[in-house]
Amino acid sequence: MDLISFDALRTLNIPNHTYIKPERMFAELGRIIQADGVLFPEYWQINTLVYALKARIFPSQASYLIGHDKIEMTRCFQAVAPAHVPYTLIEANTPSNADRVWQQMPLPFVAKIPRSSMGQGVFLIETPAQWRDYLQLTPVIYAQEYLDIDRDLRVVWVGDRIVGGYWRLQSWQGFYNNVAKGGTIEEGIVPVEARRLVRRLARALGIDYGGFDIAMLGSHPYVFEFNRIFGNQGLAGMQDKMNQQLLDYLYRQWHDFDPGRPRTPPVSMAG
Repeated sequence: MDLISFDALRTLNIPNHTYIKPERMFAELGRIIQADGVLFPEYWQINTLVYALKARIFPSQASYLIGHDKIEMTRCFQAVAPAHVPYTLIEANTPSNADRVWQQMPLPFVAKIPRSSMGQGVFLIETPAQWRDYLQLTPVIYAQEYLDIDRDLRVVWVGDRIVGGYWRLQSWQGFYNNVAKGGTIEEGIVPVEARRLVRRLARALGIDYGGFDIAMLGSHPYVFEFNRIFGNQGLAGMQDKMNQQLLDYLYRQWHDFDPGRPRTPPVSMAG
């Protein structure tokens, strides 16, 4: 396949692709149109690639759109697997809503900034002062049940299957399991219940690339979120496994590619 990549790092060892800097997209329209598909575009490129250029993209549109915002993500999870989502309240940040959420959520609880990652924008709320500080930071209230855990799982999904997973142990500062916040990584068996949940969510929602964060309370899995951009330092050889699965998946999904087929440019380019 003739592929275009907009992410040099994530496609470093993938054969038969051409890297283009994202900011040069409009200077390289011809090459993009001729390609069999586009890998890892940035979020701002999606509408142009899919609707204007009719390009095939990986990860999928669902991976981008759902993964861009914790609110949209949580609502999708609640629709597909409500028993596996911690109790969550999402409201516009108004005084009346803030008071109501404070009354309804048992202490302590977790408050999040909807568009954040790597443990940033996540707060453990134990006092009214902490709640007031959080409310100054966001136009939308995202309050979630606190789960009493000292570790969680990162389960890596590529294409249509799980390629690996590992445990993330709580940071020395407590609360955070994110590696970026001081959490540590431990290899171990990924429980079958967590695997089943990840498969269920990814297949139902059309997600084909993501690192899913799963908490286990006994044998019951809860999903926090998935990340479209995630580190792969958790297991030796993870990147090689991901690349192989990515290529296998694309060959199966884009099986109709034909190097000799004519590509039709958008009407404006064709005249």
